[in-house]
Amino acid sequence: MFNLGNFFADVEEIYQQCAPEKENLCLYGFPSEQWEVNLPAEEVPLELPEPALGINFARDGMQEKDWLALVAVHSDAWLLSVAFYFGASFGFDKADRKRLFNMINDLPTIYEIVTGAAKKQVKDRSSVSNHSSNKSKSNSKVGKFSEVEVKDEEDGLR
Repeated sequence: MFNLGNFFADVEEIYQQCAPEKENLCLYGFPSEQWEVNLPAEEVPLELPEPALGINFARDGMQEKDWLALVAVHSDAWLLSVAFYFGASFGFDKADRKRLFNMINDLPTIYEIVTGAAKKQVKDRSSVSNHSSNKSKSNSKVGKFSEVEVKDEEDGLR
């Protein structure tokens, strides 16, 4: 997992390094919690999927917070591809992939943190859990039915 602390501490530096007049730039995150803006590798390294190209081009045409949100979305996509690349490399089966997916979904995305949506979701979840504990038993049958449908769909994906 990447600790996002350095990403947010280095936002201004990342923004400055992403000058639009430079070549196609990529943002790389490393397990050491370091982030780096750099040119793409000449050849895609076998050990990692390639991140999004050209994160610097839209920078001056957008507000800084909007640009940062765009970079965050691309970073989220790259991190997911890295996670599932390693899952495939290690021979994860269906149960392992599902566990990895659930572990990832238990954490907020970079985009959610950057835009503040993560804080809103925590508030929403607590209000939903309070609301759901007050539901009547007749309403809980609908929830159980939809859970069965989801399980049937998952079983069909073999």
